[in-house]
Amino acid sequence: KMITPTPTGKFKIINKDTTPPPVFGPLWMGLSKPTYGIHGTNDPASIGRDMSHGCVRMDNEDILELSSAVPIGTPVYIHK
Repeated sequence: KMITPTPTGKFKIINKDTTPPPVFGPLWMGLSKPTYGIHGTNDPASIGRDMSHGCVRMDNEDILELSSAVPIGTPVYIHK
């Protein structure tokens, strides 16, 4: 959302949760910026729109593939 935009900067993946609340799809990867993460969504039309607390949303299939390819500690760079 406009009041809680996606943060920019350098972060790390600090955890992975395969049992997040259903709104986060099948997987959540927490970032070193508290309360922010990369996660799936059960509303694919919301991807790329200013609708959440600033997390990065992905298709459920894509978040599962990404999670299997990157370990905890992987650097994440978010920029405009």
